Amino acid sequence: MRRVVVTGVGAVTPVGNDVPTMWKNMLDGVCGIDKITNFDTEDAAVKIAGEVKNFDPTSVVEKRDLRKTDMYTIFALAAAKEAVEDSGIIGTVDEKRLGSYIGAGIGGLYSFVENTQNLFEKGPRKVSPHFIPKMIGNIATGQVAIKYNAKGVSLSVMSACATGANSIGEAFHAVKDGYADAIIAGGAEYVVHPLTIAGFANMKALSTTEDPKKASIPFDVKRNGFVMGEGAGVLILEEYEHAKARGAKIYAELSGYGNTCDAHHVTAPAPDGEGLAEAMRVAFKEAGVTDDDTIYLNAHGTSTPMNDKTETMAVKAALGEKAYDISISSTKSMTGHMLGATGAIEAIVSVLALKDGMIPPTIGTDELDPECDLDYTLGKAKKRDLTVSASTNLGFGGHDTCLVFKKI
Repeated sequence: MRRVVVTGVGAVTPVGNDVPTMWKNMLDGVCGIDKITNFDTEDAAVKIAGEVKNFDPTSVVEKRDLRKTDMYTIFALAAAKEAVEDSGIIGTVDEKRLGSYIGAGIGGLYSFVENTQNLFEKGPRKVSPHFIPKMIGNIATGQVAIKYNAKGVSLSVMSACATGANSIGEAFHAVKDGYADAIIAGGAEYVVHPLTIAGFANMKALSTTEDPKKASIPFDVKRNGFVMGEGAGVLILEEYEHAKARGAKIYAELSGYGNTCDAHHVTAPAPDGEGLAEAMRVAFKEAGVTDDDTIYLNAHGTSTPMNDKTETMAVKAALGEKAYDISISSTKSMTGHMLGATGAIEAIVSVLALKDGMIPPTIGTDELDPECDLDYTLGKAKKRDLTVSASTNLGFGGHDTCLVFKKI
């Protein structure tokens, strides 16, 4: 049976524009949520978000090409560049055996809105000829494939907030089943925009707390919604024997993937958490996790009233009494909810926690909801020797995902 390992990671986030910076800031409990700077929020109901800071798009895209490329794709290219360089994969794998799986929950929203305004205000001749390839949700996959001559399997998953995790999970199975030797996999998003802020706020999904450090407080009794974020995360997934033969650095083994649907409601999770529980059971079984394993779980942990308590129920249903022995945290307390990118970033966090034996904290949470009674690593990072790490993500439409990594 083919095994799959992680040999490279790359990230653009509200707490750092590369993996080492992101990881250090997470372990230090740095909050990347702040007042929105990208547009005037005077009329907006919500004025905070997890924005990417001090990012130079010309570090990955030529200045002349910026007008042709949406920022979500630029984020994906930046994360892919770091991951590819970290892994050293290029030149070691047949181009027909190298794949690209980069998802987006929404895609080129800024490009869509800008060209819609041009159409209605100035007429059809003012719609950019670059509009379609900037906006479509698969173009980050295509751009990354072009950049690295990845002519193998190619897929763009779009499953809302589960996108990043599903991209990685589907890539995992493609490598495991022999369709590729390596895949550049992850997710990207750039949608902190007046339209999305208004849309999520009007459906009562966003936190109304004005203090940025107290807005994303997963599992807290006072939580009242999520905080939008943005960025990208990319992992290099590689067949183990291929990685070993070329002397690659190996972070961890990706051993299990669960993918289910609540089939319950377009936005609300199933109240019993059973869909996510089943995704966890499937992933943990595929990975061969036992009661003797020491586990870290990076929870979806959105800071919404429904998610956090149903996710807690799901963990208990999937793991039984073992649920009280595992270490859990929600790094959305620091990054906000990065939508299509969040599953990829949280997969990277799970890999680094396993590699370094460090549990990143859940910050800002002061008083746990009585229905959330597990170990959520509140306030400060802690050291723990781990054998397994996992990441769970849920998406509108009822998507449930779980990725499981093992120490190697």
